[in-house]
Amino acid sequence: MVDVHVLTTADVPDGRLEEVRALLDAAFGDRFTEDDWEHCLGGTHVVLSEDGTVAAHAAVVPRLLEVGDEPVRTGYVEGVATAPAWEGRGLGSRAMSALASVIQRDFDLGALSTGRHHFYERLGWERWRGPTYVRHLAGVLRSAEDDDGVMVLRFGKSREIDLTAALTCPSRPGDDW
Repeated sequence: MVDVHVLTTADVPDGRLEEVRALLDAAFGDRFTEDDWEHCLGGTHVVLSEDGTVAAHAAVVPRLLEVGDEPVRTGYVEGVATAPAWEGRGLGSRAMSALASVIQRDFDLGALSTGRHHFYERLGWERWRGPTYVRHLAGVLRSAEDDDGVMVLRFGKSREIDLTAALTCPSRPGDDW
């Protein structure tokens, strides 16, 4: 039986974050950096476990994105992975469904960056079709290399957001998007 836990970073029991980090390292290998790990912290985690072992994870953290010139309270998804031994059993979809509920409760829009569009599209996420930018201290810079990777979950008042508008995120260490 798979248990689903929805917890803030502060409420994750001792040792569980280390297990989540190990899962992410196993799933992504060298591509998962310390910055990627830091991006997962400070929000809400969905942790699926079976027999006490972490089997899948997804996190959402608050970010203020700008659609055109309008700031939008966004739940930004990080650290979505299923342990290799549990792949193909729908655990990633279950984690993302639980996370979508958190996003719809606490934010005005969901966003993420991925190369696995099909997985997210079947869960209701849409590809962002407009240009992407990053806000740095020195100003706003175009991030064309990220254009094809950003996806959003629109709902409620964000349902009317224009997917072809400019989308800007604040700069951060590691990958901005």
